[in-house]
Amino acid sequence: MLEHRTSNLTGLLLPLADRNLILPNVAVAELIDYQPGAFDLDSPAWYLGQVTWRERQIPLLSFEAACGNKTVIGDRARIVVLNALGGRPHLKFIALLVQGIPRSYKLDSQLSYVDVPLCSLEHAAVQVAEHVAKVPDLLALEELLVGAGLVREGSQAPSGASPLFPS
Repeated sequence: MLEHRTSNLTGLLLPLADRNLILPNVAVAELIDYQPGAFDLDSPAWYLGQVTWRERQIPLLSFEAACGNKTVIGDRARIVVLNALGGRPHLKFIALLVQGIPRSYKLDSQLSYVDVPLCSLEHAAVQVAEHVAKVPDLLALEELLVGAGLVREGSQAPSGASPLFPS
């Protein structure tokens, strides 16, 4: 008798102003209170400046603005600190503006994909309980920072792995 095995992981649903993102919980280093970042007026709209986390300065981004929408800083705004994946020595963490406290969900490799419009920073959309959640392209977020000259270029991690379930 063959046994069907599925891969499971814990995902975090990140509430944004205009969408939800889903990430493996290991991608998130910490959730912190909102703090305004220090930035230049010449900065791209999606770049909200540098914020202090654990005695280091890390870049704060608005995912909505990076996708061409407005940045919203609501009453429940928080910052999610993400582990950077690109292997750049000068970019170990990225801060992402969220609108509330992320919720934990058990995910398996049999996620239902949803056919909705995606921005260039999104790999896919999936159904997570009653929510449609977008799978963000974290390496593309890092590339935004590098391309805008906000982070020095460094070595990169290999590509090709699934964003939620590596090969």
